[in-house]
Amino acid sequence: MLYRLNPDNINFKTVDEIVELLKNGGVIIYPTDTVYALGADITNQNAFERVCKLKNIKPDKSNFSFVCSDLSHLSNYTKPINNSVFRIMKKALPGPYTFILEANNNVPKLLKQNKKTVGIRVPKNTICKAIIEKLGNPIISTSLHDNTDDILEYFSDPEIIHQQYETIVDGVIDGGFGNIYTSTVIDCSGSEPVVVREGLGSLDVLN
Repeated sequence: MLYRLNPDNINFKTVDEIVELLKNGGVIIYPTDTVYALGADITNQNAFERVCKLKNIKPDKSNFSFVCSDLSHLSNYTKPINNSVFRIMKKALPGPYTFILEANNNVPKLLKQNKKTVGIRVPKNTICKAIIEKLGNPIISTSLHDNTDDILEYFSDPEIIHQQYETIVDGVIDGGFGNIYTSTVIDCSGSEPVVVREGLGSLDVLN
């Protein structure tokens, strides 16, 4: 199913349909402020396992992000963070960043795996934000890659994405052309922030 949403004038009836799909264990491809992503309701174990199968990865070897609408869910999934890290996150988010933080005890229960860290994303994308706010909890998410694990230009075109994935996922959300660059990943699980991957997000937020 292809859902078309205008990021400047969101049809909330369509958002309701997408959220219902997620609550029923559906897997979607949706726009962020970087690349298009595969996502599922974080509370649905079967949907999470489907995403792993689609990406051909083992759950315990996977690096997923918890995509949130804001930082209000932070304490649900991470251990307390210090003030300096919180200031960096407040400066950077919403935006094209993934912050790796220490996971609290809720995360292994959700994913049924012993994850010590979790990636947190708050994209600057109105469609993404509207879906997560209506859903009421984060989407567990991973970037849409091809079989060589590269992000290619054609993955920015939702029409082509739909052609390739319409029989594999339950919904593709057309929110316009996406980006071909990934988020900047900053590991804040240690004593000092460490840049793991430089992407769209400027490193000025660390200054």
